[in-house]
Formats: sequence, C-alpha cells, structure tokens
Amino acid sequence: MQRNIEKPLPSPRELEADLREYLSRKYGDRVQVQIPEIHTDPETEPHSIDEPPTAEIKPSVERIRFDLNPEELERYLDHFVVEQREAKEILATKICTHYKRVRRILEGQDSDDDIVGNIKNNIILIGPTGVGKTFLIKLIAKKLGVPFVKGDATKFSETGYVGGDVEDLVRDLVHEANGDLDLACFGIIFIDEIDKIASSSQLIGADVSRTGVQRALLKPMEETDVELRVPHDMVSQLQAVAEFQRSGKAEKRAINTRHILFIVSGAFGGLEEIISKRENRKRIGFETGANLESDAEIRRQALLARVRAEDLIAYGFESEFIGRLPIVAVLHQLDENHLFEILKRPNSSVVQSKRLDFRAYGIDLRFEDDALREIARLAAEEHTGARGLVRAMESALLKFEKCLPSTEIRRLLVTRELVERPSETLTELLADPHREALATRFGAQLNRECATLLSALGERQSEFERRFGAPISERRLQIVVARSITTGQDPDAVIEQVRGVHRSLCAFEEQFNDEFDTNVRLSEGAIDRLTELSFELDRPAEVLCRERFRNYQHGYKLLQERQGISKLELPERAVDDPDAYLNECIQQMYRQH
Repeated sequence: MQRNIEKPLPSPRELEADLREYLSRKYGDRVQVQIPEIHTDPETEPHSIDEPPTAEIKPSVERIRFDLNPEELERYLDHFVVEQREAKEILATKICTHYKRVRRILEGQDSDDDIVGNIKNNIILIGPTGVGKTFLIKLIAKKLGVPFVKGDATKFSETGYVGGDVEDLVRDLVHEANGDLDLACFGIIFIDEIDKIASSSQLIGADVSRTGVQRALLKPMEETDVELRVPHDMVSQLQAVAEFQRSGKAEKRAINTRHILFIVSGAFGGLEEIISKRENRKRIGFETGANLESDAEIRRQALLARVRAEDLIAYGFESEFIGRLPIVAVLHQLDENHLFEILKRPNSSVVQSKRLDFRAYGIDLRFEDDALREIARLAAEEHTGARGLVRAMESALLKFEKCLPSTEIRRLLVTRELVERPSETLTELLADPHREALATRFGAQLNRECATLLSALGERQSEFERRFGAPISERRLQIVVARSITTGQDPDAVIEQVRGVHRSLCAFEEQFNDEFDTNVRLSEGAIDRLTELSFELDRPAEVLCRERFRNYQHGYKLLQERQGISKLELPERAVDDPDAYLNECIQQMYRQH
C-alpha cells in the first residue's frame, strides 16, 4: 500500500521560478515577473481574519462620522437633493443607526454576537431612472467618510462574470479604502438594477440564472468572510508570493462583511400592479378629461409607498433575499419644477460641470433663471429624470463650446433666447461680442448668484460654526462665496480650504512666538485678510506671514521694553502695510514718552 507523503513547501525562489515558467509558456517573452523584496513594519501590516478582535478603534476608522445624527444627515442631503422627503428620512435614520450601533460594538459597549439572526439595515431603493438613487448614497458615504463601491446586478451570474463574482464588490471596497482592511469593513456596497435579477414569471420552471445571483448575494449581505486573494486575480497572487518570500509563510487575508452596508436599487416596473392586485383594487383608470399621465404617476407613487415583502416576493425575489433587505425606500419621479430646482441649487452638479467645461478654455459661464427654466422643460420631456438635464444642457451649449475658445470672448451669459435658438444666438454674439447690454446683464446675474449663495450658506452657519469650533462672521462666508464663484468649486470644499488656512495661521503664531519669545497675535480681521490674499495670490498663508512680519520680533521687543506690553495684536491694516503699521506703533510709543 502506497503511503501519501506530504511534500514540503517550496522555497520562495522555487515559487518564483515556477511562476516564471508558467507565464513564459502562456505568454512567451511578452510578460516578465519581478518580485521585489518587501519590508514592512509588522505593527502596520493589515490584520488577518484569524487575529482576535479588539475593542480599540483603529486610527483609520476614526475618520468615520459615527457621531452623525439622523436630522443632521438629512439636512445635509437637503442641500443637494430636491424632493424625496420620505426616502431621505429613511436613509438618514437607518444608516446613522447602523453606524451608531457599529461604534458601540467597536467600543465594547454592545455585542451582537449573542443576537441570533441579527439583521443589518440593508436597504432597497425603488424609483425610476434619474431621481437620485445613486447620488444620495454617494453623498451619504462621503459625509460619513466610508468607502463606497457600485455594481450592476445585470453583470453578475451565479458562477461569476469575466472570472469574478459578487464577492468582487467586497474586494473593491478594500481598493477604495487604499488597502485599509479596517476601514473597508465599514463601507457601503450599492447594487443597481437589482430588479433585473428577479426571476421571470414567463419561464416554465426555475429561472436559475437570476435566482442563482440572489443566492450568491445572501451570505455577503448577512455575514461572511471574503478572501482577498483569489485565483483569477494575478496581482493578488503576485502579492502573496512576495509576502511568502519575505516572511516564509502564507498568510490568510480576508474581510468580514458583518458591518458592510448593502443598498440595492431598481425601477421595479410593474410592481405597482402586484400591489394593486393584493389590495383588490382595479387597474389604474381615471375619469375622462383628467390628466391621465400625471394622475397615473400619482397613483403609481401611492401604490409603491405601500409595498410589502410579499409584493417583492411575487415580483420574483427569493424570500431569503428579501429577508436580508428589511428597509424599503421609494423615490418619486421628478417633474419640471423639481428639475428647475436642481439647476437652481448653488451646488448643482449639472451647472457646475458645464461651468468647468467652459472654464477649461478660460470662459466664465453664467445662467439666467429663464434659461434654466427652459432647460428643465426640455429635460422633463425626456422622462429620464435628472439625466435629461445633461442632454438638454449639451444640446443648447455645444456650438458655443466649440466656437468660443477660438475667439477672444471670455464671458458667456446663457439666456432663454440662447437655449431656444442656439445657432442664431451664436451668430449674433460673434457679430457683436462686446454689446453693453449683454455685459450689464452678465454683471447683474453674477451679483444675483453671489447673493443666492451667501443666503444659502447663511442658513448653514450653525453647521459651519460646529465644524470650525468658532463663530463664523458674514465676511468669512463672503470669502467662501467669492472663492466658490471665482473657481467654480463646491462651497463645502472651499469651507475646508478656509479651515486649512486658519489652522496654518494658528501654527504660524505658535511657531513665531516660540522662535522669538514673543506674544504676537493675529486679529480676526487680519486672519480674514490673509485668507483672501492666500486665495488671490495662490500662495500659502504662512509664507505670506513670514514675508510681511519678518521684522516684527524687533518691534515687539522694543515695545515690550519701553511700554511693558505683553501682547501685540495685529489688525487687518497690518497685513496690507506691515511696515507702516509697525512704524505707527513705535511713533506712538515715542509720542507718549
């Protein structure tokens, strides 16, 4: 009887040689393998799944906004997304609750190990195309500080697609988290067109391809360990060989999906009929003379708002699959008024994106309200929600985007006439680009945009003050408005830039005073002026301070010796003319003596 003799593990050099030989047979000399020596700090190496859990929260995980409350998150979404009140309320509440519970588990205050059948707040989003389903979840992930990945349910099959499977979405979270397993464990996975994997009632027998995908999603949506190194991923295999070469042992690397939030979405066409049958209602019908299209949509929205698990099962989903998605949020179709409101928002991605297109050629683009209203009307005719706005915008401005970069025109005002008659308006503009009436209208529109943005930021003043940890003056908000209008950047991004400037100025104060044993401080007016100059000159604020106040340590010493001052606070005028202000202080000292 032959004995099974266990072969010893190959050495790193033997592994490398075998891999070279395999790739050479398959690809010839076109592919070369070079496995470098990797030296890493064991303390910073990602933890394997076999390591015992710890109650200590990792530094990278501290970036997650576990402290966010539902009302705060809902207010944040209101600034970007119009309508969808019920959906925003559900998403803000259940997602905040999910991460609040996770935080308590991480801190050791709670444990879900003892809860049999613990159910996560996984969510189904139901709504037509272009109503903001993906946009909402991206906003939430950005606000929370967690990695986000999106997949399309139609690309999956039970056995995988293009060498991959549904677990590749979990691996993508690690990539989005820059390889940080601790952070990836708390990400959000968004799967669109989930209604396309509902089994078809037209088939005889089981619809294996679709129900198979549903079953493949069951374990990841609940809890499972997903291997990060898989045979079809050559990069991960090379990393494994390099790690084995370094350490002499193969380490298992996996990610647990216990705290990963799954959100699926789809249009779910025909679902309202299933709900109507369940409620023993007649098919949608209206009296003669009614606005059939409008009333049908209202009726559809009312029916979808009453959706139950049994309706989704009747639609073609497995009961186990629906059981892992306990939260349902319905989003409604957007009409012309909603589309106009999207365009009017100061942070409208459609408008800002088009401004950036023209800014790439050095052209400042502004929109009058009547023009935005006409664009919204054209988009509403597309019946594709917010996606129609992009098509309508491109249709109106394509000729201008092609022709104006070749001219000296550097400002363009989009009017209703331009949207209705783009070719004729372009011809008129090229014939007389410096019309005074057009320049006046452009300036008036710019002033209106500044006032609108300032008002919108004023409504969020308390939020900004919490982020700054200090009161925010109107002038500081005006700085944000000017920067946002000039550069086309999102106001929230500019707020973070202002915070960065203020932090650098505080650091300058401390460093300057420690270096020269002084007590020189910047007033609020000086800080605001330095912030303005930093943006205008595109130079770091601390560099401006070094240049302008390089002689102030001598003046401070003189004032301290002669007048006994302990603190010198610099007003705004000291920033604009530092030498004149210092001379003024010294002259005043001599006059007093």
